[in-house]
Amino acid sequence: MSRHSTNPWVVLVIICLAQFMVVLDATIVNVALPHIQTSLGFTDASLQWVINAYTLVFAGFLLLGGRAGDLLGRKRLFMVGLVIFTAASFLNGIASTSGMLIGFRALQGLGAALISPAALSIISTTFAEGKERARALGVWAAIAIGGSAVGLVLGGALTQAFSWRWIFFVNVPVGIFAFFAAMRLVPESKDEHAHRGYDVAGAVTVTGGLMALVYGLVRSAQHGWGSTLTIVSFVAAAVLIAAFIVIESRSAEPLVRLSIFRVRSLSTANLSMFLAFSGMFAMFFFNTLYIQNVLGFGPLKAGVSFLPFTAGVMLSAGLASGLAPRIGVRPVAAVGMVLTIVGLLLFSRLPVDGSYASDVLPGMILASLGMGAIFMPLTLVATTGLDDEDQGLASGLFNTSQQVGGALGLAILSTIAVSHTDGSSIAAQVHGFQWAFAGAAVLVGLSLLVLLALLRKRDVARIEAEARTDEPALVNAA
Repeated sequence: MSRHSTNPWVVLVIICLAQFMVVLDATIVNVALPHIQTSLGFTDASLQWVINAYTLVFAGFLLLGGRAGDLLGRKRLFMVGLVIFTAASFLNGIASTSGMLIGFRALQGLGAALISPAALSIISTTFAEGKERARALGVWAAIAIGGSAVGLVLGGALTQAFSWRWIFFVNVPVGIFAFFAAMRLVPESKDEHAHRGYDVAGAVTVTGGLMALVYGLVRSAQHGWGSTLTIVSFVAAAVLIAAFIVIESRSAEPLVRLSIFRVRSLSTANLSMFLAFSGMFAMFFFNTLYIQNVLGFGPLKAGVSFLPFTAGVMLSAGLASGLAPRIGVRPVAAVGMVLTIVGLLLFSRLPVDGSYASDVLPGMILASLGMGAIFMPLTLVATTGLDDEDQGLASGLFNTSQQVGGALGLAILSTIAVSHTDGSSIAAQVHGFQWAFAGAAVLVGLSLLVLLALLRKRDVARIEAEARTDEPALVNAA
């Protein structure tokens, strides 16, 4: 694989623009759900699938998307994902029935599953290991988390000013621009040593297993952990994932090379992010409910109320990218987790007669500063110190940890909230929210324990040494 110099920051802007669109779409739909329900005649039970259809396919195809980028070319998969995502966004905007919208949302999830791992692996192969990659991943972290909060603001504004259809139409010009910019400016990279073998059995079992797992988690939040369909989904997931492990251990060209999990830094970063995202993802969900149902904020005002969160994430991600090379990735991530835990514990004390400024904002600021400081170091640990041919796989694993972790956490915490909600009064709902936030703090606390117990200083010594070097950024070209 040859190297030549170019301006990597132009590549980063294009990649982050596309990733911003993907992350934005995960939350922009939330505040428009009541309007979508009225317009297309969704029932209360079916409305959740506007969100879940996207999450299911996104999580299920991430590993396949990551490895396909290594084999076929990351730029190529990135551009294919952009075409699918942009086309699905337009189709969502013109959907005339609930079934059409759910189907096109699933197609959007497929596009996102190709874009996200390809985007992260392009960053990892574009920026040489060192300070430049740390800075680039700081920007990536700000986009990856901050985009979720921006989605709430933009979703509220577009729905209130125009209609819910514009939350999908807004992706079309962005996707078209990103496609042609990537075609011209983003270099191609791939695993030149691969034998072009396609592990079809592995792809089918892991994709089916992840989709069954996420489906079971989604169903459990609505129908309980003991429902027949939930149990069947979990059993199917366990059987398929077990089959996948057997297939990968025997395959000459595996989709996921199992030996990659022997890299202690990668394994720990994925487990820690899985647990952290299990707790962090719930902050948006339960805070949105509290701000709208308890404080009485409308869609636009509720979205604007998350702007301090976006600012906090961007600030802390930038600070983390500078501090991690100097004081170490473990201390920075650990401090971020402590701040997040304190923020979640403040949320666990939200009162029925609370106010935004005194009860929501303090916890939001602490949680946002913590999340930015968590995401950047763990991304660096999970994607550094690997061969270029494994970057797509590592990126797919890291994205999968976040998506499945978020789905698991939301399912568990929703169950906790419902079990502690005695009645339909506002006070009963708030009591459930308090327990959910406390549970989220416990999950992030477990992430902190995993980080401190399993990630030793020698495991990240090379990563930190390279992050302190001042190597120029380089672009890999096929």
